[in-house]
Amino acid sequence: MATEEPKSNNENICSAPVPPPPASAPAPAPALPPYPEMILSAIEALNDKNGSNKSTISKHIESTYGNLPPAHSTLLTHHLNRMKATGQLAMLKNNYLKPDPNAPPRRGRGRPPKPKPALPPGYVPPPPRPRGRPPKVTDPLAPPAPPKKKTAPSSTGSGRKRGRPPKAAKTGAGPVSTSAGAPSGAPRGRGRPPKVKPAATATVGA
Repeated sequence: MATEEPKSNNENICSAPVPPPPASAPAPAPALPPYPEMILSAIEALNDKNGSNKSTISKHIESTYGNLPPAHSTLLTHHLNRMKATGQLAMLKNNYLKPDPNAPPRRGRGRPPKPKPALPPGYVPPPPRPRGRPPKVTDPLAPPAPPKKKTAPSSTGSGRKRGRPPKAAKTGAGPVSTSAGAPSGAPRGRGRPPKVKPAATATVGA
């Protein structure tokens, strides 16, 4: 009986399964154009005379460009508000549309300033008026005013000075009033003195 010869190492290596080649990496997504450009293209493609709202513009961009960032709604709102503030878009009843180049400029808030008259050439404006009341104009040729004389007190008057006279200084203690029943030399106490009770009289029987 013949015995099988052992296979060599080279035959074992050749018989091993070959791994499949790695799959090719997916092609990078095409770069998106800037949002203002996509918004203007969507409004032109929709071509609505009353404008297009945010949801219509968003759906058109999604169907046209496909791969959009996760924050597409937030970015769209931000750029719509920015384009409206800069005048690239006009808004009519929550719809966005391109502004009419022949439309008159929008009037600002408040009262418009009055037109200033044209000044002649070489005119120098006067200096600004200082604050406060202007001084009185005096005639340089007028004689100087006489000085005011001090009026002496009239002899018919009392001669008393104006105002309240000062209090006179106390020279000594005045007499101390004494209450009935109290010794004359004792000082009077504070408060109201007590009433003096009359002496009780004995009743005489019949």
